[in-house]
Amino acid sequence: MRYTSLGRSGLAVSRLCLGTMNFAWQIGEQDSHAILDRSLAAGINFVDTANMYGAETGDGRSEQFIGSWFARTGARDKIVLATKVYAPMSDWPNDGGLSARHIIASCEASLRRLRTDWIDLFQMHHVQRSTPWAEIWQAMETLVLQGKIRYAGSSNFAGWHLAAAQAAADRRNFFGLVSEQCKYNLLTRHVELEVLPAAIELGIGILPYSPLHFGALSGALRKQRAGLAGRTALHASERVEPHRAALERFEKFCADLGEEPTTVALAWLLAQPGVTAPVLGPRTAEQLDLPLRAVDFELPTGAAAALDEIFPPIGNGGPGPEAWAW
Repeated sequence: MRYTSLGRSGLAVSRLCLGTMNFAWQIGEQDSHAILDRSLAAGINFVDTANMYGAETGDGRSEQFIGSWFARTGARDKIVLATKVYAPMSDWPNDGGLSARHIIASCEASLRRLRTDWIDLFQMHHVQRSTPWAEIWQAMETLVLQGKIRYAGSSNFAGWHLAAAQAAADRRNFFGLVSEQCKYNLLTRHVELEVLPAAIELGIGILPYSPLHFGALSGALRKQRAGLAGRTALHASERVEPHRAALERFEKFCADLGEEPTTVALAWLLAQPGVTAPVLGPRTAEQLDLPLRAVDFELPTGAAAALDEIFPPIGNGGPGPEAWAW
């Protein structure tokens, strides 16, 4: 495994992050533990979850599964643990969002479910325009001073949200955002316009989620032909069919390279400026094998340009305004 710093911080994280959205929603506790075991054995020290993953009436079962794994293995000190706050955990009006009340209450609830004393990366799962940054950062500062969190991050923020958030943190002499988790893959490249340039300028690490576009970039067409599409087949009409022509070219390109589509798609992401660690979403321990290969796989000369032809960037490519202006 290779490691890098999380954004401009001194925190060392693996180049792959284990995402746990499938825990409880798709797989049970035993299978979740098997994935965590395999991940740690491979050197992945970065685990991402959220209070609402696996939630049923607010119980946050994904966090609970990770907590029971910590209790079984004693591996907490080896893991950089990330979770999130924002999503409503009940129908009550203050049980969601980014008010100071909810940020602090949500953190304390996550700590109980995760069976830990601290969260390494506490991420805002979405922006809430109605809550002032002064209130948000005051709550985050309180949690840092109490030793309950180490760093703050964001998810699904626009570029200008990153800039506004960091400016407000700077005014308070607070470290502010260390990472942004956003949807980014060969098929979804919108963040290249504004989010990536802002993050790079501000020293905010990018954590791409859905790096395989919900399986579409994992050889979905080949799996369809072989009758092995699995869960991807359930969403083929929305995630695969609109991109069939590009995916056909992509899978042929990977076959010509002699590499699996999963490996190529992740290697491309790992080579993008500003990317810290793609967030994986395996449903079995075996599904970690190809992503692990991507860490050491380097795209050959000319491959990046060929992939741009198959999956064109938005506009002229690169950041705005050059992507749409002269």
